[in-house]
Amino acid sequence: MTARSNLRLVMFAVLMIPQNNTAPAQLVSERSFRFLFYNVENLFDTKDDTLTDDSEFLKGGDMHWTESRYRYKINSIYKVLAAAGEWDAPSLAGFCEVENKSVLQSLVYDTWLSKYQYGIVMGNSKDPRGIRQGIIYRKDLLKLLFKGNIEPENPGDFRSRMILYTKWQAGEDTIHLFLNHWPSRRRGVLAEERAREAILSSLYNSLDSLDRVSVGTAKIVIAGDFNCTPDDLNIKGMINLSSVLAEKGEGTYRYRGKWEMIDQVIVSPGIINSQKGVFTNADMLRIFRPDFLMQKDPAYPGFVPFPTYRGFNYKGGFSDHLPLILDLRIR
Repeated sequence: MTARSNLRLVMFAVLMIPQNNTAPAQLVSERSFRFLFYNVENLFDTKDDTLTDDSEFLKGGDMHWTESRYRYKINSIYKVLAAAGEWDAPSLAGFCEVENKSVLQSLVYDTWLSKYQYGIVMGNSKDPRGIRQGIIYRKDLLKLLFKGNIEPENPGDFRSRMILYTKWQAGEDTIHLFLNHWPSRRRGVLAEERAREAILSSLYNSLDSLDRVSVGTAKIVIAGDFNCTPDDLNIKGMINLSSVLAEKGEGTYRYRGKWEMIDQVIVSPGIINSQKGVFTNADMLRIFRPDFLMQKDPAYPGFVPFPTYRGFNYKGGFSDHLPLILDLRIR
């Protein structure tokens, strides 16, 4: 049996898992929930992971990372989540550039987020530094039905982040979330371009498996840092909600004085203004950019996200990316 056949069988099995349609009561009464995606710029702890190359963020490493800087960053990310949630904490938050489960435990247990009893889901990675995707979710609002990692069918020397796939129950509806962090194409490295193509191929296979079972009605959210603009990312059959923001000249990352929309949210037609259950649309996606996340660009006119580091120089900010917020509602 081929790797592609195995992947499709796994996805089919996931879809056939019996569901408990007893919806979390609070979610039904609220009729809405908020998803946040955030590249948190190298969220490392201070402990040595012998299986990865995290030496830059160890004591005496090039980044001069310390326990106090780590704790300060955890609290900074907490402030972003608290502000993004407005009157309530986000129901679901996906992150990339997270080292391990421990750092998300620090976020949800050692800050005021602890009162929300968040659950944690971690992805796998073949990145040499160990960075990966992770998710926190409010267990009183969402139910995790399945998690898995998607990697290229023929991984070979693949050394990047896998796609983190999760399936959720929201009310009586089901949502499929694919969380991504693709290699950069800016450096023009052939191996990284091949890795991007392999990741896209594996994503297509997974989407194809969903479509075969749900006949085009699956409610899918594909989010992440794709390290390219919406013009360079065309996922067939899907709708890139970020294109509207990009056309207005907005972005989540600023490179040489120009905003780029490299963090994106892409959805299936089945979730756009659905007449029953969960729905969303382009008007419900926005970039979260309060003043405290910005600073004056030191090299170009205008403002830039307030980063933790610029090169090897510690700046004490939040991240070099801005978060995305997607609101979803339930009819």
